[in-house]
Amino acid sequence: MRLKRVAATSCAVLLAALSLGGTASTAGASPVSPTTDDALVVPVEPAPIAPEGVVEALQRDLGLTETAAKARLANEYRAAIQEPALRQRLGADWAGAWLSGDSAQFVVATTDRRDVRAIEANGATARVVAHSLADLDRVREALDRSALRRTPADTPLWYVDVTTNKVVVQSHDSARTRAFVVDSGVDAAAVEIVPSTVRPRALADLRGGDAYNINNSSRCSIGFPITRGAQNGFVTAGHCGRAGATTTGNGAAQGTFQASSFPGNDYAWVATNANWTPRPLVNRYPGTVPVAGSTQAPAGSSICRSGSTTGWHCGTIQQHNTSVTYPQGTVTGVTRTTVCAEPGDSGGSFISGSQAQGVTSGGSGNCSSGGETYHQPVNEILQTYGLTLVTGNTPPTGCAGAQNTYSGTLASGAQAIQPNNSYYETTASGTHTGCLTGPVGTDFDLALQKWNGSTWNEVAAGTTPQANETINHNGAAGRYRYVVHAYSGSGGYTLGVSKP
Repeated sequence: MRLKRVAATSCAVLLAALSLGGTASTAGASPVSPTTDDALVVPVEPAPIAPEGVVEALQRDLGLTETAAKARLANEYRAAIQEPALRQRLGADWAGAWLSGDSAQFVVATTDRRDVRAIEANGATARVVAHSLADLDRVREALDRSALRRTPADTPLWYVDVTTNKVVVQSHDSARTRAFVVDSGVDAAAVEIVPSTVRPRALADLRGGDAYNINNSSRCSIGFPITRGAQNGFVTAGHCGRAGATTTGNGAAQGTFQASSFPGNDYAWVATNANWTPRPLVNRYPGTVPVAGSTQAPAGSSICRSGSTTGWHCGTIQQHNTSVTYPQGTVTGVTRTTVCAEPGDSGGSFISGSQAQGVTSGGSGNCSSGGETYHQPVNEILQTYGLTLVTGNTPPTGCAGAQNTYSGTLASGAQAIQPNNSYYETTASGTHTGCLTGPVGTDFDLALQKWNGSTWNEVAAGTTPQANETINHNGAAGRYRYVVHAYSGSGGYTLGVSKP
């Protein structure tokens, strides 16, 4: 059964058939027997072959055998596709998901035991908990607002921990941290204060190897190459430079910071001159890893980082939506990882498999004694500044020689109208061809619509569970437009269009 949201009516019927939702139950409710009902299963294609060097890095940094590393990547691929579909089905019951253990077992939490059937049908382990993810996010957001009013003392980090169903607040001084929590007005039952020796700092202003310079003084690392229309550039950390700051690379003029946000956020983008060509690659020290998209990996997934000081290191994702307090102020919405980093790695790439995850913000410890690092999610940067991630996708068969090409970036569930949020017109009858290339591991759909004088009607669609779609429609003269829909997963896409 193909689980597509073709229309609101069909979606409502499907959700009703799955019997999801209802009143919340308490943690520890009795389990429900698993089902083999195929109607509940999210279809997933076999995992792609891992980019060169990724399996070896996981063996080295996570202590895995080659077989275990490959199995882990396959499970992570499957979970990344299933997570957004299960999140949609569970709705208000959704309490988060994560991967557990060396084998990366997929775990999904819900506040309603009636959701267990659908979760287990997809091979995941179900956990029935007290707080939904939306409830925990509201607690974290209240702490964020309190921190904006006054930077909390001796409270370096807080985050939603889906594995414990709590908002964890790390503390150097429990009394001061407890006062910060009380002042925020949040539900204390949803908060856990834990002792910590972590002292985060922004990883900037020191020399790296594969780096760029800011105003001929400080140095940081490139995150991911991007485009904005015809303009090339890259994303990086906001604390690396302010708007107007100039950059150089290898001693040559490179570009200028166009926008920057820090603290609060920690992201920026740099527009480069014509001498610099963006490539869909991350430095692996030595070698490179291709960038195919930007689908966010679930908590517990393996993740690797590339930076100009320490090179290539891997670890796992601990939590998304973490708030961290540096001496300069609090940064919200970052992802916490076990990957090590050092000053000069700031702004560098975080990647899971071939999917871009974020840019290095800050951390604690180092790559000798260990530590943790936080990254700013790349999709937020792309959406905030209207940027397109440079990827190395292979166009689907039949897309070569398209008359016009369009590109963009979509968050999961979002859609875009092409060409350029408008339409095209043809005065002749004939074949309309649309070829969509979406990020690897996602489910992007494509629809062709025709104007009937008062409304847009869908005349053709590609809705397979794949990232790529092709449409061939024999139509009469008139006005047409394409709708690109990120049904599951997110990232950059390319659309080739030919008309009669």
